[in-house]
Amino acid sequence: MAVYKKVIKLKNGKELLLRNPAESDAEKMIVYLNAVGGESDNLLFGKDGFHLTLEQEREYLKNAKENPDMLMLLGFIDDNIVSMSHISSSTRERIAHNAEIAISVKKEYWHMGIATAGMKELISFAKNKGIKNIFLGVIEGNDNAIKLYEKLGFVRVGEHKNFSNVDGTYRNEILMDLYL
Repeated sequence: MAVYKKVIKLKNGKELLLRNPAESDAEKMIVYLNAVGGESDNLLFGKDGFHLTLEQEREYLKNAKENPDMLMLLGFIDDNIVSMSHISSSTRERIAHNAEIAISVKKEYWHMGIATAGMKELISFAKNKGIKNIFLGVIEGNDNAIKLYEKLGFVRVGEHKNFSNVDGTYRNEILMDLYL
């Protein structure tokens, strides 16, 4: 994983620190993911639905650190994790020019520019790596995320019907691409 650390001034004047995770962040990351999963129905898991153990998360971070085709960023405000994002591409030669991107932000920090800042950094990483296509999936009804992705140049390319099931309510996943 590329070494990364940057401070960004947000709309509200606060500073957002974006940096790579360290293995020592594993416990805080698990707490973050289990909390953010319960803040909306837009993620692939709900509250307390992230089930990696501390050791599994540390191992994942160790492997990610050694992967030159991935950038994972944690966003911090006042030493608290407020966002997680990553982009990764395949090592398979025929599809190595494609990368998948994902981001989450704690609800109390929505509309501050955190997602925009994180996405721009990941897109810049992709451009520098020679990536040609970035893709993502977003659950229909997540209008704030869809607006952000469209603002950044992503276009809708399809959907997976009935992709998400939350308490018996099925929602489609909108597939979006950004062509660099």
